[in-house]
Amino acid sequence: MEIVTKIAPIALALIMLTLGLGLTFRDFTRVVNQPKDFILGVICQLIILPIVAFILIKIFKTPLELALGVMIIAAAPGGVTSNVLTRFAKGDVALSVSLTAIISLVSIISVPFIVFKSADVLQVNYLSKEISMIGISIKMFLVVTLPVIIGMIIRKFATIFISSNEKIIQRISLLLFVIVFLAIWIEEWENITSYLKQAGVITLVLNIVMMIIGYFIAKIFASGIEQRKCISLECGLQNGTLAVFVASQIFNDVIYLVPTAAYALIMFITSIFFVIFIKNKN
Repeated sequence: MEIVTKIAPIALALIMLTLGLGLTFRDFTRVVNQPKDFILGVICQLIILPIVAFILIKIFKTPLELALGVMIIAAAPGGVTSNVLTRFAKGDVALSVSLTAIISLVSIISVPFIVFKSADVLQVNYLSKEISMIGISIKMFLVVTLPVIIGMIIRKFATIFISSNEKIIQRISLLLFVIVFLAIWIEEWENITSYLKQAGVITLVLNIVMMIIGYFIAKIFASGIEQRKCISLECGLQNGTLAVFVASQIFNDVIYLVPTAAYALIMFITSIFFVIFIKNKN
């Protein structure tokens, strides 16, 4: 897992930098002006998603190591991929960007809290490395929050250049995401194949169930169809690179990374079908 632990922090920092390059202060003020849809998205991601993940763990009687891996991916915020696919689905891109940005910033508190509390409840021995919730939060600040802030500062002083190269920046972010997960699959192939049979089913169910739940909750409470598409995709597309980073910082065993790798592969496939289904749905 040595390659992954070295690549993941760098890739995550660069991905978050690209996220910051796409943000303006309007993305944050928009939340204040239109709070309803944003709050709904936050509730779905930060509360409903971890609860559903935990329920599925109990239903499937998932082995503890894989169970905590599932909780790590459930705790992770949405990634830049959700912004891209929301655009393809003709959803509310501005809302998607706002949710990704703010929940990513909040994640330095929410992710360690959910992961460590889940470990307590599941009675998993997560102290394989002497690291605390505060320690993880500090590391996440350095590779998540700080790069976003730096990216926003760069954009402020180079707005025209960043705007004209937005698609290239998004592709770079996607490429970094792919590199991290290729590293996991290549370095740990022999171990991963034996775990995927166990992790694949629960991650597939979690992904599909959350997109469906997000869609119908938004159908009842959100402002319109564009917001409904956005929230459903935000519920299904998580920041897998961040999940890998957190898992690699706490655990020494690759098994904790398996659900994140499985989810990352599955979410691309299911989300494409989901986008095709909802793209022209009124």
